[in-house]
Amino acid sequence: MDMTQQGLSVLVVDDEPALREVLSLRIADWGHDVHAVADAAEAEREIDRRRPDLVLCDLVLPGSSGMALLHRIKRQDQRLPVVMITAHGNIDGAVEAMKAGAADFLTKPLDYVALFALLEATSSEVQRRRASRSLEAQLDERVGAGRMVGQSRAMRELQRTLESLASSDASAILTGESGTGKEVAARAIHDASARAGKPFIAINAAAIPEGLVESEVFGHEQGAFTGASRARPGVFELANGGTLFLDEIAEMPIALQPKLLRVLEGGSARRLGGSRDISFDVRVLAATNRPPAQAIREGRLREDLYYRLTVFELTLPPLRERTGDVALLSQHFVREFGRKHHLDVEGVGDAARELLETHAWPGNVRELRNVIERATIVARSGWIEPRHLPPYLQALRHGGEPTLTLPAGTTLAEAERLLILQTLDRVGNNKAEAARQLGLDVKTIRNKLRAYGRDT
Repeated sequence: MDMTQQGLSVLVVDDEPALREVLSLRIADWGHDVHAVADAAEAEREIDRRRPDLVLCDLVLPGSSGMALLHRIKRQDQRLPVVMITAHGNIDGAVEAMKAGAADFLTKPLDYVALFALLEATSSEVQRRRASRSLEAQLDERVGAGRMVGQSRAMRELQRTLESLASSDASAILTGESGTGKEVAARAIHDASARAGKPFIAINAAAIPEGLVESEVFGHEQGAFTGASRARPGVFELANGGTLFLDEIAEMPIALQPKLLRVLEGGSARRLGGSRDISFDVRVLAATNRPPAQAIREGRLREDLYYRLTVFELTLPPLRERTGDVALLSQHFVREFGRKHHLDVEGVGDAARELLETHAWPGNVRELRNVIERATIVARSGWIEPRHLPPYLQALRHGGEPTLTLPAGTTLAEAERLLILQTLDRVGNNKAEAARQLGLDVKTIRNKLRAYGRDT
Protein backbone atom coordinates (compact mmCIF):
# COMPACT_ATOMS: atom_id res chain seq x y z
CA MET A 1 0.00 0.00 0.00
CA ASP A 2 1.12 3.58 -0.71
CA MET A 3 1.83 4.81 2.81
CA THR A 4 1.42 8.44 1.74
CA GLN A 5 -2.30 7.74 1.52
CA GLN A 6 -4.58 7.58 4.50
CA GLY A 7 -6.10 4.12 5.02
CA LEU A 8 -9.68 3.29 4.13
CA SER A 9 -12.55 2.49 6.44
CA VAL A 10 -13.82 -0.87 5.12
CA LEU A 11 -16.99 -2.73 6.13
CA VAL A 12 -17.10 -6.48 5.40
CA VAL A 13 -20.57 -8.11 5.27
CA ASP A 14 -20.47 -11.94 5.13
CA ASP A 15 -22.15 -14.72 7.11
CA GLU A 16 -19.11 -17.05 6.98
CA PRO A 17 -17.04 -16.43 10.17
CA ALA A 18 -13.86 -17.85 8.64
CA LEU A 19 -14.03 -15.55 5.61
CA ARG A 20 -14.82 -12.55 7.80
CA GLU A 21 -11.73 -13.29 9.89
CA VAL A 22 -9.40 -13.81 6.92
CA LEU A 23 -10.65 -10.68 5.14
CA SER A 24 -10.31 -8.60 8.32
CA LEU A 25 -6.72 -9.77 8.88
CA ARG A 26 -5.67 -9.20 5.28
CA ILE A 27 -7.27 -5.76 4.96
CA ALA A 28 -5.90 -4.61 8.33
CA ASP A 29 -2.42 -5.86 7.35
CA TRP A 30 -2.62 -3.62 4.24
CA GLY A 31 -3.08 -0.59 6.49
CA HIS A 32 -6.85 -0.12 6.42
CA ASP A 33 -9.40 0.11 9.23
CA VAL A 34 -11.81 -2.81 8.90
CA HIS A 35 -15.01 -3.90 10.63
CA ALA A 36 -16.89 -7.13 9.84
CA VAL A 37 -20.57 -8.05 10.36
CA ALA A 38 -22.68 -11.10 9.54
CA ASP A 39 -25.93 -9.74 8.08
CA ALA A 40 -27.65 -6.80 6.38
CA ALA A 41 -29.28 -5.40 9.52
CA GLU A 42 -25.91 -5.15 11.28
CA ALA A 43 -24.39 -3.68 8.13
CA GLU A 44 -26.93 -0.86 7.98
CA ARG A 45 -26.28 0.05 11.62
CA GLU A 46 -22.51 0.09 11.01
CA ILE A 47 -22.89 2.23 7.88
CA ASP A 48 -24.85 4.82 9.87
CA ARG A 49 -22.32 4.68 12.72
CA ARG A 50 -18.98 4.49 10.86
CA ARG A 51 -19.62 6.00 7.42
CA PRO A 52 -17.21 3.56 5.71
CA ASP A 53 -15.32 4.35 2.51
CA LEU A 54 -16.02 0.89 1.01
CA VAL A 55 -18.42 -1.99 1.60
CA LEU A 56 -17.46 -5.61 0.72
CA CYS A 57 -20.75 -7.53 0.73
CA ASP A 58 -21.62 -11.17 0.04
CA LEU A 59 -24.46 -11.57 -2.45
CA VAL A 60 -26.11 -14.25 -0.28
CA LEU A 61 -26.87 -13.28 3.32
CA PRO A 62 -29.24 -14.63 5.97
CA GLY A 63 -32.51 -12.72 6.10
CA SER A 64 -32.26 -9.74 3.77
CA SER A 65 -30.08 -10.48 0.72
CA GLY A 66 -26.90 -8.70 -0.29
CA MET A 67 -28.72 -7.38 -3.36
CA ALA A 68 -31.44 -5.81 -1.19
CA LEU A 69 -28.74 -4.24 0.99
CA LEU A 70 -27.03 -2.87 -2.14
CA HIS A 71 -30.28 -1.21 -3.23
CA ARG A 72 -30.78 0.37 0.20
CA ILE A 73 -27.19 1.67 0.32
CA LYS A 74 -27.49 3.23 -3.14
CA ARG A 75 -30.75 4.94 -2.24
CA GLN A 76 -29.01 6.61 0.72
CA ASP A 77 -25.60 7.34 -0.82
CA GLN A 78 -24.93 6.84 -4.53
CA ARG A 79 -21.23 7.55 -4.06
CA LEU A 80 -20.47 4.87 -1.45
CA PRO A 81 -18.70 2.09 -3.39
CA VAL A 82 -20.06 -1.42 -2.80
CA VAL A 83 -18.14 -4.50 -4.03
CA MET A 84 -20.18 -7.71 -4.17
CA ILE A 85 -18.73 -11.13 -3.32
CA THR A 86 -20.34 -13.98 -5.28
CA ALA A 87 -19.98 -17.73 -5.40
CA HIS A 88 -17.97 -19.09 -8.35
CA GLY A 89 -20.25 -19.43 -11.35
CA ASN A 90 -22.91 -16.95 -10.16
CA ILE A 91 -22.08 -14.46 -12.91
CA ASP A 92 -25.73 -13.59 -13.51
CA GLY A 93 -25.97 -12.34 -9.93
CA ALA A 94 -22.78 -10.31 -10.38
CA VAL A 95 -24.10 -8.70 -13.58
CA GLU A 96 -27.38 -7.83 -11.84
CA ALA A 97 -25.42 -6.27 -8.97
CA MET A 98 -23.34 -4.17 -11.37
CA LYS A 99 -26.53 -2.92 -13.03
CA ALA A 100 -27.86 -1.98 -9.57
CA GLY A 101 -24.82 0.19 -8.89
CA ALA A 102 -22.12 -2.11 -7.47
CA ALA A 103 -18.63 -0.76 -8.10
CA ASP A 104 -17.19 -4.23 -8.82
CA PHE A 105 -17.50 -7.90 -7.86
CA LEU A 106 -15.17 -10.64 -6.62
CA THR A 107 -15.75 -14.38 -6.91
CA LYS A 108 -15.00 -17.08 -4.33
CA PRO A 109 -12.38 -18.30 -3.69
CA LEU A 110 -11.15 -14.74 -3.42
CA ASP A 111 -8.26 -13.45 -5.49
CA TYR A 112 -6.37 -11.40 -2.90
CA VAL A 113 -4.14 -9.77 -5.52
CA ALA A 114 -7.28 -8.46 -7.19
CA LEU A 115 -8.67 -7.35 -3.82
CA PHE A 116 -5.44 -5.48 -3.00
CA ALA A 117 -5.59 -3.68 -6.39
CA LEU A 118 -9.26 -2.83 -5.81
CA LEU A 119 -8.48 -1.32 -2.40
CA GLU A 120 -5.59 0.69 -3.89
CA ALA A 121 -7.88 2.11 -6.60
CA THR A 122 -10.59 2.89 -4.05
CA SER A 123 -8.03 4.54 -1.78
CA SER A 124 -6.96 6.88 -4.61
CA GLU A 125 -10.61 7.74 -5.30
CA VAL A 126 -11.32 8.37 -1.62
CA GLN A 127 -8.24 10.58 -1.28
CA ARG A 128 -9.45 12.59 -4.27
CA ARG A 129 -12.90 12.89 -2.72
CA ARG A 130 -11.42 13.98 0.62
CA ALA A 131 -9.39 16.66 -1.16
CA SER A 132 -12.56 17.80 -2.93
CA ARG A 133 -14.44 17.99 0.38
CA SER A 134 -11.58 20.02 1.85
CA LEU A 135 -11.90 22.53 -0.99
CA GLU A 136 -15.68 22.61 -0.48
CA ALA A 137 -15.15 23.38 3.23
CA GLN A 138 -12.83 26.28 2.33
CA LEU A 139 -15.47 27.63 -0.06
CA ASP A 140 -18.15 27.43 2.62
CA GLU A 141 -16.00 29.44 5.06
CA ARG A 142 -16.13 32.62 2.95
CA VAL A 143 -17.89 35.58 4.61
CA GLY A 144 -18.33 39.29 3.92
CA ALA A 145 -16.09 40.73 1.23
CA GLY A 146 -14.05 37.56 1.65
CA ARG A 147 -16.57 35.82 -0.60
CA MET A 148 -14.03 36.22 -3.35
CA VAL A 149 -12.52 32.79 -3.91
CA GLY A 150 -8.86 32.31 -3.07
CA GLN A 151 -6.47 31.43 -0.25
CA SER A 152 -3.22 32.64 -1.85
CA ARG A 153 -1.24 35.41 -0.17
CA ALA A 154 -2.25 37.84 -2.93
CA MET A 155 -5.94 37.07 -2.39
CA ARG A 156 -5.75 37.27 1.40
CA GLU A 157 -4.25 40.75 1.07
CA LEU A 158 -6.93 41.69 -1.46
CA GLN A 159 -9.71 40.46 0.83
CA ARG A 160 -8.41 42.59 3.71
CA THR A 161 -8.40 45.65 1.43
CA LEU A 162 -11.93 44.85 0.24
CA GLU A 163 -13.12 44.70 3.84
CA SER A 164 -11.63 48.15 4.47
CA LEU A 165 -13.28 49.54 1.35
CA ALA A 166 -16.61 48.02 2.32
CA SER A 167 -16.56 49.82 5.67
CA SER A 168 -16.36 53.22 3.92
CA ASP A 169 -18.50 54.92 1.29
CA ALA A 170 -15.62 56.28 -0.81
CA SER A 171 -15.37 55.87 -4.56
CA ALA A 172 -12.63 53.61 -5.90
CA ILE A 173 -11.10 52.47 -9.16
CA LEU A 174 -10.28 48.79 -9.63
CA THR A 175 -7.46 47.98 -12.01
CA GLY A 176 -6.05 44.72 -13.31
CA GLU A 177 -5.96 42.58 -16.40
CA SER A 178 -9.20 41.60 -18.08
CA GLY A 179 -10.82 38.61 -16.44
CA THR A 180 -9.27 39.08 -12.99
CA GLY A 181 -12.68 39.60 -11.37
CA LYS A 182 -13.07 43.36 -11.03
CA GLU A 183 -16.87 43.19 -11.14
CA VAL A 184 -16.85 40.32 -8.63
CA ALA A 185 -14.68 42.46 -6.34
CA ALA A 186 -16.99 45.45 -6.77
CA ARG A 187 -20.01 43.32 -5.92
CA ALA A 188 -18.20 41.90 -2.87
CA ILE A 189 -17.54 45.47 -1.65
CA HIS A 190 -21.20 46.35 -2.17
CA ASP A 191 -22.49 43.18 -0.45
CA ALA A 192 -20.32 43.82 2.63
CA SER A 193 -21.20 47.52 2.85
CA ALA A 194 -24.06 49.43 4.45
CA ARG A 195 -25.61 49.65 0.94
CA ALA A 196 -25.97 45.86 0.66
CA GLY A 197 -29.78 45.93 0.62
CA LYS A 198 -29.87 48.49 -2.20
CA PRO A 199 -29.28 48.04 -5.96
CA PHE A 200 -25.94 47.05 -7.47
CA ILE A 201 -25.91 48.25 -11.09
CA ALA A 202 -23.07 47.34 -13.46
CA ILE A 203 -22.47 48.88 -16.86
CA ASN A 204 -19.66 48.05 -19.29
CA ALA A 205 -18.71 51.11 -21.33
CA ALA A 206 -16.88 48.97 -23.90
CA ALA A 207 -19.99 46.88 -24.62
CA ILE A 208 -22.37 49.78 -25.42
CA PRO A 209 -22.53 51.17 -28.96
CA GLU A 210 -20.96 54.64 -28.87
CA GLY A 211 -24.14 56.44 -29.86
CA LEU A 212 -26.10 54.92 -26.97
CA VAL A 213 -23.65 55.44 -24.10
CA GLU A 214 -25.09 58.80 -23.02
CA SER A 215 -28.64 57.43 -23.03
CA GLU A 216 -27.60 54.35 -21.01
CA VAL A 217 -25.71 56.38 -18.42
CA PHE A 218 -28.01 59.37 -17.97
CA GLY A 219 -31.33 58.08 -19.27
CA HIS A 220 -33.66 59.79 -21.73
CA GLU A 221 -37.17 61.18 -21.99
CA GLN A 222 -39.74 59.99 -24.50
CA GLY A 223 -39.04 61.48 -27.91
CA ALA A 224 -35.51 62.64 -26.98
CA PHE A 225 -34.21 61.03 -30.18
CA THR A 226 -35.43 58.80 -32.97
CA GLY A 227 -36.51 55.49 -31.49
CA ALA A 228 -37.01 56.83 -27.95
CA SER A 229 -40.61 55.63 -27.74
CA ARG A 230 -40.69 55.83 -23.95
CA ALA A 231 -38.78 57.44 -21.11
CA ARG A 232 -35.94 55.42 -19.62
CA PRO A 233 -33.99 56.03 -16.38
CA GLY A 234 -30.18 56.10 -16.49
CA VAL A 235 -27.90 53.95 -14.38
CA PHE A 236 -27.49 56.61 -11.69
CA GLU A 237 -31.24 56.61 -11.09
CA LEU A 238 -31.38 52.81 -11.14
CA ALA A 239 -28.56 52.58 -8.60
CA ASN A 240 -29.99 55.21 -6.23
CA GLY A 241 -29.14 54.28 -2.65
CA GLY A 242 -26.77 51.56 -3.81
CA THR A 243 -23.63 51.08 -5.88
CA LEU A 244 -22.87 51.85 -9.52
CA PHE A 245 -20.06 49.89 -11.14
CA LEU A 246 -18.60 51.54 -14.26
CA ASP A 247 -16.56 48.86 -15.99
CA GLU A 248 -13.97 49.70 -18.67
CA ILE A 249 -14.21 53.39 -17.82
CA ALA A 250 -11.32 54.16 -20.21
CA GLU A 251 -13.51 52.94 -23.10
CA MET A 252 -16.18 55.60 -22.44
CA PRO A 253 -16.15 58.25 -25.20
CA ILE A 254 -13.75 60.99 -24.12
CA ALA A 255 -16.29 63.69 -25.05
CA LEU A 256 -18.77 62.25 -22.56
CA GLN A 257 -16.37 62.08 -19.64
CA PRO A 258 -16.68 65.79 -18.60
CA LYS A 259 -20.44 65.34 -18.25
CA LEU A 260 -19.88 62.23 -16.13
CA LEU A 261 -17.49 64.22 -13.95
CA ARG A 262 -20.10 66.96 -13.41
CA VAL A 263 -22.70 64.36 -12.47
CA LEU A 264 -20.35 62.76 -9.96
CA GLU A 265 -19.52 66.09 -8.37
CA GLY A 266 -23.08 67.41 -8.35
CA GLY A 267 -24.91 64.27 -7.28
CA SER A 268 -27.61 64.80 -9.89
CA ALA A 269 -28.16 64.00 -13.56
CA ARG A 270 -30.47 65.22 -16.32
CA ARG A 271 -31.94 62.77 -18.79
CA LEU A 272 -31.47 63.37 -22.51
CA GLY A 273 -34.35 65.58 -23.58
CA GLY A 274 -35.21 66.37 -19.95
CA SER A 275 -35.64 69.77 -18.30
CA ARG A 276 -34.88 68.96 -14.66
CA ASP A 277 -32.05 67.44 -12.69
CA ILE A 278 -32.70 64.21 -10.82
CA SER A 279 -30.77 63.80 -7.57
CA PHE A 280 -29.31 60.48 -6.47
CA ASP A 281 -27.26 58.91 -3.70
CA VAL A 282 -24.86 56.47 -5.34
CA ARG A 283 -21.47 55.04 -4.50
CA VAL A 284 -19.39 54.74 -7.67
CA LEU A 285 -16.83 52.04 -8.27
CA ALA A 286 -15.02 52.09 -11.61
CA ALA A 287 -12.67 49.66 -13.32
CA THR A 288 -10.20 49.51 -16.18
CA ASN A 289 -7.95 46.79 -17.55
CA ARG A 290 -5.51 49.45 -18.78
CA PRO A 291 -3.05 51.06 -16.37
CA PRO A 292 -4.71 54.43 -15.62
CA ALA A 293 -1.53 56.39 -16.32
CA GLN A 294 -1.32 54.76 -19.74
CA ALA A 295 -5.00 55.46 -20.46
CA ILE A 296 -4.49 59.13 -19.53
CA ARG A 297 -1.39 59.41 -21.77
CA GLU A 298 -3.28 57.83 -24.66
CA GLY A 299 -6.15 60.30 -24.25
CA ARG A 300 -8.65 57.58 -23.30
CA LEU A 301 -9.25 58.74 -19.73
CA ARG A 302 -9.50 62.32 -18.46
CA GLU A 303 -7.12 62.99 -15.62
CA ASP A 304 -9.68 65.01 -13.63
CA LEU A 305 -12.22 62.15 -13.88
CA TYR A 306 -9.58 59.66 -12.77
CA TYR A 307 -8.74 61.71 -9.66
CA ARG A 308 -12.44 62.14 -8.86
CA LEU A 309 -12.95 58.38 -8.93
CA THR A 310 -9.71 57.41 -7.20
CA VAL A 311 -10.15 57.92 -3.51
CA PHE A 312 -8.82 54.34 -3.45
CA GLU A 313 -7.08 52.42 -6.21
CA LEU A 314 -7.08 48.66 -5.96
CA THR A 315 -5.23 46.31 -8.31
CA LEU A 316 -6.50 42.76 -8.71
CA PRO A 317 -3.74 40.17 -9.20
CA PRO A 318 -3.68 38.05 -12.36
CA LEU A 319 -4.40 34.36 -11.86
CA ARG A 320 -0.81 33.37 -12.73
CA GLU A 321 0.32 35.19 -9.56
CA ARG A 322 -2.28 33.51 -7.35
CA THR A 323 -0.29 30.37 -6.57
CA GLY A 324 -2.54 27.61 -5.29
CA ASP A 325 -5.88 29.26 -6.13
CA VAL A 326 -6.58 27.36 -9.36
CA ALA A 327 -7.75 24.20 -7.54
CA LEU A 328 -10.05 26.15 -5.20
CA LEU A 329 -11.51 28.24 -8.03
CA SER A 330 -12.02 25.11 -10.14
CA GLN A 331 -13.99 23.43 -7.35
CA HIS A 332 -16.05 26.59 -6.93
CA PHE A 333 -16.96 26.57 -10.64
CA VAL A 334 -17.63 22.81 -10.65
CA ARG A 335 -20.15 23.36 -7.86
CA GLU A 336 -21.67 26.39 -9.59
CA PHE A 337 -22.11 24.71 -12.97
CA GLY A 338 -23.11 21.35 -11.52
CA ARG A 339 -26.08 23.09 -9.92
CA LYS A 340 -26.81 25.24 -12.97
CA HIS A 341 -26.82 22.34 -15.45
CA HIS A 342 -28.08 19.64 -13.01
CA LEU A 343 -24.95 17.51 -13.34
CA ASP A 344 -23.13 15.29 -10.84
CA VAL A 345 -19.47 16.20 -11.33
CA GLU A 346 -17.47 15.80 -8.11
CA GLY A 347 -14.38 17.81 -8.98
CA VAL A 348 -11.24 17.98 -11.09
CA GLY A 349 -9.12 14.83 -11.35
CA ASP A 350 -5.41 14.89 -10.57
CA ALA A 351 -4.18 14.79 -14.18
CA ALA A 352 -6.58 17.54 -15.27
CA ARG A 353 -5.68 19.65 -12.24
CA GLU A 354 -1.99 19.42 -13.16
CA LEU A 355 -2.80 20.79 -16.63
CA LEU A 356 -4.87 23.61 -15.16
CA GLU A 357 -2.05 24.55 -12.79
CA THR A 358 0.50 24.47 -15.64
CA HIS A 359 -1.41 26.92 -17.85
CA ALA A 360 -0.55 30.64 -17.62
CA TRP A 361 -4.21 31.76 -17.83
CA PRO A 362 -3.90 34.86 -20.04
CA GLY A 363 -7.68 35.25 -19.73
CA ASN A 364 -7.43 34.95 -15.93
CA VAL A 365 -10.38 33.80 -13.81
CA ARG A 366 -12.87 34.38 -16.62
CA GLU A 367 -10.95 31.96 -18.85
CA LEU A 368 -10.80 29.35 -16.07
CA ARG A 369 -14.54 29.76 -15.47
CA ASN A 370 -15.31 29.12 -19.14
CA VAL A 371 -12.98 26.10 -19.22
CA ILE A 372 -14.59 24.53 -16.14
CA GLU A 373 -18.14 25.13 -17.39
CA ARG A 374 -17.27 23.40 -20.67
CA ALA A 375 -15.51 20.52 -18.87
CA THR A 376 -18.40 20.05 -16.42
CA ILE A 377 -20.90 19.78 -19.27
CA VAL A 378 -18.68 17.35 -21.21
CA ALA A 379 -17.91 15.15 -18.17
CA ARG A 380 -21.51 15.19 -16.83
CA SER A 381 -20.60 13.07 -13.77
CA GLY A 382 -17.61 11.78 -11.84
CA TRP A 383 -14.35 13.65 -12.30
CA ILE A 384 -13.08 16.09 -14.88
CA GLU A 385 -10.22 14.41 -16.75
CA PRO A 386 -7.81 15.82 -19.38
CA ARG A 387 -10.06 14.60 -22.21
CA HIS A 388 -12.81 16.92 -20.96
CA LEU A 389 -10.61 20.03 -21.27
CA PRO A 390 -10.30 22.19 -24.41
CA PRO A 391 -7.70 21.00 -26.97
CA TYR A 392 -5.31 23.88 -26.25
CA LEU A 393 -5.03 22.70 -22.63
CA GLN A 394 -4.73 19.03 -23.57
CA ALA A 395 -1.74 20.01 -25.73
CA LEU A 396 0.14 20.98 -22.56
CA ARG A 397 0.41 17.27 -21.65
CA HIS A 398 2.96 16.88 -24.43
CA GLY A 399 4.73 20.18 -23.84
CA GLY A 400 2.93 21.70 -26.81
CA GLU A 401 1.98 25.32 -27.28
CA PRO A 402 -0.90 26.51 -29.46
CA THR A 403 0.27 27.34 -33.00
CA LEU A 404 -1.35 28.79 -36.07
CA THR A 405 -0.51 27.03 -39.36
CA LEU A 406 -1.49 28.80 -42.57
CA PRO A 407 -1.66 27.02 -45.93
CA ALA A 408 0.19 28.55 -48.88
CA GLY A 409 -1.89 31.16 -50.65
CA THR A 410 -3.76 32.33 -47.55
CA THR A 411 -4.77 35.97 -47.94
CA LEU A 412 -3.79 38.56 -45.37
CA ALA A 413 -7.46 39.10 -44.48
CA GLU A 414 -8.03 35.36 -43.94
CA ALA A 415 -4.83 35.08 -41.83
CA GLU A 416 -6.08 37.96 -39.67
CA ARG A 417 -9.48 36.27 -39.27
CA LEU A 418 -7.91 32.95 -38.24
CA LEU A 419 -5.54 34.65 -35.80
CA ILE A 420 -8.34 36.63 -34.13
CA LEU A 421 -10.64 33.60 -33.84
CA GLN A 422 -7.92 31.30 -32.48
CA THR A 423 -6.82 33.91 -29.95
CA LEU A 424 -10.42 34.31 -28.79
CA ASP A 425 -10.76 30.54 -28.43
CA ARG A 426 -7.53 30.33 -26.43
CA VAL A 427 -8.60 33.04 -23.96
CA GLY A 428 -12.12 31.70 -23.46
CA ASN A 429 -13.79 34.26 -25.77
CA ASN A 430 -12.49 37.09 -23.58
CA LYS A 431 -12.55 39.92 -26.12
CA ALA A 432 -10.70 42.41 -23.94
CA GLU A 433 -7.85 39.96 -23.32
CA ALA A 434 -7.73 38.96 -27.01
CA ALA A 435 -7.51 42.65 -27.92
CA ARG A 436 -4.67 43.14 -25.43
CA GLN A 437 -2.69 40.18 -26.78
CA LEU A 438 -3.22 41.23 -30.41
CA GLY A 439 -2.48 44.91 -29.79
CA LEU A 440 -5.95 45.95 -30.93
CA ASP A 441 -8.82 47.96 -29.50
CA VAL A 442 -11.82 46.06 -28.06
CA LYS A 443 -14.13 47.87 -30.47
CA THR A 444 -11.95 46.72 -33.37
CA ILE A 445 -12.33 43.11 -32.21
CA ARG A 446 -16.12 43.52 -32.00
CA ASN A 447 -16.27 45.12 -35.47
CA LYS A 448 -14.16 42.29 -36.92
CA LEU A 449 -16.45 39.68 -35.40
CA ARG A 450 -19.51 41.39 -36.85
CA ALA A 451 -17.83 41.30 -40.25
CA TYR A 452 -17.17 37.56 -39.79
CA GLY A 453 -20.82 36.99 -38.94
CA ARG A 454 -19.97 35.94 -35.39
CA ASP A 455 -22.14 36.81 -32.36
CA THR A 456 -20.34 39.55 -30.38
